[in-house]
Amino acid sequence: MDKIAITTGDPNGIGAEITIKALNQLDLPEDKIAIVSNKKILDFYGKLDKDYEIVEIPFRGEIRPGEVTKDAGEFAFQSLKKVCELKPKAIVTAPVAKNALHLAGHIYNGQTEVIEKYLAHDNQLAEMLFVANGFRVLLLTRHCALKDVNLTKEILITKVQNLVKTFRTQFRIDNPKFALCGFNPHSGENGILGTEEIEILIPAVKELQAQGVNITMPLPADTLFVKAAQHYYKNSKDEYDCYLANYHDQGLIPIKTVAGDKTVNMTIGLDIVRTSPGHGTAFDIAGKNIASADGMIAAIKEVL
Repeated sequence: MDKIAITTGDPNGIGAEITIKALNQLDLPEDKIAIVSNKKILDFYGKLDKDYEIVEIPFRGEIRPGEVTKDAGEFAFQSLKKVCELKPKAIVTAPVAKNALHLAGHIYNGQTEVIEKYLAHDNQLAEMLFVANGFRVLLLTRHCALKDVNLTKEILITKVQNLVKTFRTQFRIDNPKFALCGFNPHSGENGILGTEEIEILIPAVKELQAQGVNITMPLPADTLFVKAAQHYYKNSKDEYDCYLANYHDQGLIPIKTVAGDKTVNMTIGLDIVRTSPGHGTAFDIAGKNIASADGMIAAIKEVL
């Protein structure tokens, strides 16, 4: 399919609402977009200004804004599965609820893992890259408990090598410059506050630098992101093309603090790029027609 395919996420969240609002504001040509959803759900949350192709996914349940239901989880999962089967030009996904997916028997930590299951081949690995204009953050580990973070030299090397490929193909940057966050406070203070830098990060960096990758030694994360935020607010070019965070909150707190709902979650490392708003289902405002489409607009723009 030579179109951008958009899923509307959990039927009880704001996904369909922000999809409709985003498409109406962007006013894209009809031949560019396909919506993987259900007409009943779309009609419930609004009206599209254009006659975009709709790939129907069965939904036999009740639309219950703000509620977590098995039917909604099943619909969200089947939408993701179908969009992978379509092999579109790019994928944009509205938010889903992990607990709804689990109620339906689909035990995944998020949409990234579902996309990876159905699109990955030949040992490909999906990576989570968060983007807000020129501010980019790669997560070296994804959705897991902090106590379960397991970063190895091999994982870091593989993820950075994949990231270099993405920068060359997606962002047209041949020699990207990466800043690596330290794992521990103050990057471990030479082993006083932790040894992950000495045992894992620094050996990996040395190997990557020997391969020609432009990457820093581990830097204290609490000060590293200060200049990134300043560049974002001034809309000026950052010294680094991407920041590498060791775990989820280390990377997402800084970028979401400055960019808010305009942060885009980008899945890279597969044949098809997928983007999604950086926020969740917003069950507390679902069905009230007050959700902002900024995140969905940003997600669609990243793949235009």
